[in-house]
Amino acid sequence: MPWPILRILSSLESVTRVSGINDPNEILQRIGRAIRELRTEAGLSQEALADASSIDRSHLGRIERGERNLSVLNLARIARALNLSGSGLLEIAAV
Repeated sequence: MPWPILRILSSLESVTRVSGINDPNEILQRIGRAIRELRTEAGLSQEALADASSIDRSHLGRIERGERNLSVLNLARIARALNLSGSGLLEIAAV
């Protein structure tokens, strides 16, 4: 009988990771477009928003393009830097 952790790990093989590639409802793209539109309306560069959000600039770029599944913490950081709540950002993104 395998160790319990091995059973858990083998069950995770069937779990599908969410990324920009596996997002049939385009949720990540909608959030990313909303972030980019809000950033440009605020007159912020990608680097300025990344700094204000404590997120790496290249990571923010991938989020804006819908290529990364952002965490709730990063969503909150970005929203705060844009003077929004996390729920307000999701509402604008129509998620």
